[in-house]
Amino acid sequence: MSTAILTGPPPAGSSLEDDLRALGFDVRTATGAAGAAGELAAVPAAERVAVVDPRFTGHVHALRLALTDPRFPAGAVPGALAVQAGARQALALALTEQTATGPTPAGATPTTPAAEPGVRPVTPASAEVADGGEPLADVLAARLEAAGVPVHRPELGVLVAAVPGDEETRAKTLAETAAVDDEAVRLRAAVKSRDGFFTTFCVSPYSRYIARWCARRGLTPNQVTTASLLTALIAAGCAATGTRTGFVAAGVLLIASFVLDCTDGQLARYSLQYSTLGAWLDATFDRAKEYAYYAGLALGAARGGDDVWALALGAMVLQTCRHVVDFAFNEANHDATANTSPTAALSGRLDSVGWTVWARRMIILPIGERWALIALLTALTTPRVTFVVLLIGCAFAACYTTAGRVLRSLTRKAERTDRAARALADLTDSGPVAEAASRVVGRLVPGGSYSAPYWALLAAVALFVWPLAAGTLGTWQGLAPAAVYALLAGVAVAHALKGPLDWLLPAVFRATEYGIVLLLAARSDAPGALPAAFGLVAAVAYHHYDTVYRIRGGTGAPPHWLVRAIGGHEGRVLAVTAAASLWHGRGFTIALTVLAAAIALVVLSESIRFWVSSGAPAVHDETGEPA
Repeated sequence: MSTAILTGPPPAGSSLEDDLRALGFDVRTATGAAGAAGELAAVPAAERVAVVDPRFTGHVHALRLALTDPRFPAGAVPGALAVQAGARQALALALTEQTATGPTPAGATPTTPAAEPGVRPVTPASAEVADGGEPLADVLAARLEAAGVPVHRPELGVLVAAVPGDEETRAKTLAETAAVDDEAVRLRAAVKSRDGFFTTFCVSPYSRYIARWCARRGLTPNQVTTASLLTALIAAGCAATGTRTGFVAAGVLLIASFVLDCTDGQLARYSLQYSTLGAWLDATFDRAKEYAYYAGLALGAARGGDDVWALALGAMVLQTCRHVVDFAFNEANHDATANTSPTAALSGRLDSVGWTVWARRMIILPIGERWALIALLTALTTPRVTFVVLLIGCAFAACYTTAGRVLRSLTRKAERTDRAARALADLTDSGPVAEAASRVVGRLVPGGSYSAPYWALLAAVALFVWPLAAGTLGTWQGLAPAAVYALLAGVAVAHALKGPLDWLLPAVFRATEYGIVLLLAARSDAPGALPAAFGLVAAVAYHHYDTVYRIRGGTGAPPHWLVRAIGGHEGRVLAVTAAASLWHGRGFTIALTVLAAAIALVVLSESIRFWVSSGAPAVHDETGEPA
């Protein structure tokens, strides 16, 4: 239960107390700052507390946005302020200071921050309520900000939030409030501001109502997320039957899973039910669903005598590398200075033309379009056709987006920050061997604007071209290229990653590591090697996604001991290459399986510990679909 402290009795006919109770607040009434301080002291320390002016007039959803959003330590709209437990001490101090300084004169604004865009200004009071004059909640919000506590002020748009100072103004504000349907506004706001074509026009028009239905029945976003995962796993099971009926059912269930996947985020935005656990579930389940479905298709094809495990693994490798490119590019450039280029300007102009916006969003095959394509092809064709079309489409999308980003990087004069360089270094996932090579050899090699991607690409070429040309892949002689790869990978990260194309390094290392596992398993005669390789890449990919979302949450990469424990990318390349040379046949399959299980155990246990801890960040994508 949260507590709302009214700084005086509401006017006759006001629904404010009922509105606050509907939002989950226990309502108490105090007189002035001293009375509010006394009431605050009586509230348990772990509870959220709101201070609300009794004259507040406006939409319930405006109060909900300011007072109940768990992502911010404090939130405010005119006449209302709420703080979470972490900011309670700052609020108590602000109340003590306000008690000592006395009432704020009506109309005084020196300590009141400028209104945010879309927030209606406060009408100064003419009658004394609480400490009189400026609403106490607004004065306290200003004091919190002055003390360094960030106060979230939601953009209200057409929603009304005001503190009228007389009956005439109050009547006008009530009329403005009645003229806007805040439930319609709330439903619109539940949908992401930027989504793909399929999601925007084929899912969101009705999934938002499913979200409202769930909210009214007390369902949580985490429950909907779990339902989406279970639906996708059932879809994968249907695909694994290898029958036409199973394939059709799998396609239908995959779309149903995607609808639920949209619904969970819309439910979180509709009811403001954000949580760290929900962030982790949402961040990881999408990949788990898609890759489990790939495995289901491969199993179904095998039942029909067609081995498509290599295609399934290739699809997972390509999709994971696309995501790494997306994040690494954004991470390298979002806080860079002088971050402009002719290519970016052209892209901005194209975004002003309606049809090009949707065409460009569709061509990159975001999750909505991609899952719709997979579902349709599963129902109508075979797993092999599904994977071939998916690989062609995703490869084209990857080339399109990467080429555009390379052009932007080459034509802009951006100066990248130390924080971005650190994030890119963490994303490379370099282990102890590469670190040693970086210290011993890398410092002897001069750095340059393009030296890092040069050495990374040279390392990849050495790992693949040398053993293939010499015919030593999978033999003891194949260990030499793997050792050269580890050495050159260390050289690539020896200097700060601030070059124009250094954001390519994580993707190059991911493609190289995953690719050598795929190649060794595909060329092996070992039965079950490709499914075991699929499991190994899935376990490692989870670690890389976990790293991405931790950095997005602002807490940095996983602990260094974890990266060392699982070897880093170059250590795993050496391990898999050695396993291929040591064991043949079923022994290689067992080695891949054991390695996959060990990595999954270590990574998952640490990841779960982190994401369910109270200190883990809530990561929510509000801008659009991931690729």
